[in-house]
Amino acid sequence: MSDILVVRPYKPADEKHVIDLWFRCNLVVPWNNPKRDIERKLRVNPDLFLVGELGGRLVATCMAGYEGHRGWINYLATDPDCRRRGIAARMMEAAEERLLAMGCPKINLQVRAGNDSAIKFYEAMGYKLDDIRNMGKPLTEDEPYSREQ
Repeated sequence: MSDILVVRPYKPADEKHVIDLWFRCNLVVPWNNPKRDIERKLRVNPDLFLVGELGGRLVATCMAGYEGHRGWINYLATDPDCRRRGIAARMMEAAEERLLAMGCPKINLQVRAGNDSAIKFYEAMGYKLDDIRNMGKPLTEDEPYSREQ
């Protein structure tokens, strides 16, 4: 397998591989439907939904977004068999480059409580904890949300 990471926009043919990767990385939780999340992303900034390939094999994802005020990162994932090789950092750099080119002044992201390794990774990339509280409100019944989950 080639050691050169190719970062490119998501294609519909990637769906099964992306969802499988997200499950392997424990990113899928009961209140997130990955297929629906992909469908929603493809309606807004689809070119910011990035995948990374090694030797033609999909090994990473990064779903970025920008609404004109702040950038966001979701679903950063690296195949567990390919970790500790700088892949996640390269995916983040690719997302940051694209967001900066769009005029984005700042990126926000969310990390689930207890995911200390992710927090350390983002801190090493220059991200800092903001003194804010995250709030959410479901707008549809198919978007279950509970802070206890």
